[in-house]
Amino acid sequence: MSRCRPAAALALWAALGACRPAPPPPAAPDVPPRVTIDSPSGRSTTVTVELARTPDEQARGLMFRERLAPGTGMLFLFPADADHVFWMKNTLVALDMIFVDAEGTVVGVVERAEPLTTGPRQVGRPSRSVLEVPGGTAAERGVRRGDRVRVEEIR
Repeated sequence: MSRCRPAAALALWAALGACRPAPPPPAAPDVPPRVTIDSPSGRSTTVTVELARTPDEQARGLMFRERLAPGTGMLFLFPADADHVFWMKNTLVALDMIFVDAEGTVVGVVERAEPLTTGPRQVGRPSRSVLEVPGGTAAERGVRRGDRVRVEEIR
């Protein structure tokens, strides 16, 4: 019958522990997607966004929301350029719609789209994405046609 000496057991345990892989690093914080709009004058504004990528997400958009916090919005990402048309049916808050082309340039802005209406909102130019923000944001932050848009943290 063999007996393990405490010192030998401790040395074996320490040696085995040294062979274990290091624990994984902590997960990176979940950073929400952001859109930054830069003007030629040097003004810059950033909005935290939800993404609408699928046809179902795009059809629902911001409908039924009772409010939309300042500095937030929804970014509609389309697979192709088109003169995208929006309406406000079942949308309870006024919105600004910022239409952006594939190169990241604002091609038009619809300001303060009236809630609960079905009239078409469009800018008559092809866009690849549309950013919806609380009504009045574009005027308050000076967003206009020709501004440049950067999208960050999209996964």
